[in-house]
Amino acid sequence: MPVVVTALGWIGAVTCLTAYVLVTQGRWSPTSGRYQLANVLSGLMLGTVAASSGVWPSVVTNLVWAAVALHAGGVLLRRRAALRLASSPAVPAAPLPEDLPVAPPARGALLTSTPTPRTGADDAPAHAPVVDLAA
Repeated sequence: MPVVVTALGWIGAVTCLTAYVLVTQGRWSPTSGRYQLANVLSGLMLGTVAASSGVWPSVVTNLVWAAVALHAGGVLLRRRAALRLASSPAVPAAPLPEDLPVAPPARGALLTSTPTPRTGADDAPAHAPVVDLAA
């Protein structure tokens, strides 16, 4: 078991330092998914090694490190999904046949007019409801 813990410690340390060097050199972005994943993995590995030795301040620090990176990774994934959704071509609505009959509104029904652009000159709403008073 001590060999596994030692290996986790070395892998975690090399992962953390490699990620830091790559960000410092500009090869990775600090907001990249790779960098966040490296921080999650190294934090968990180094936290595990610290826990096996009973070094609790280091355990807490590394678990918080991994949690922050996990949160940042989640934010990145949500942002990428939103960008993908926003940039995907909209599916056009099925065209309606122009020869469909349009029923007139019921007598006395509340109608709304087509919105008109606001001029900013008054505080009235852009469009006001029109009531058929002929009922």
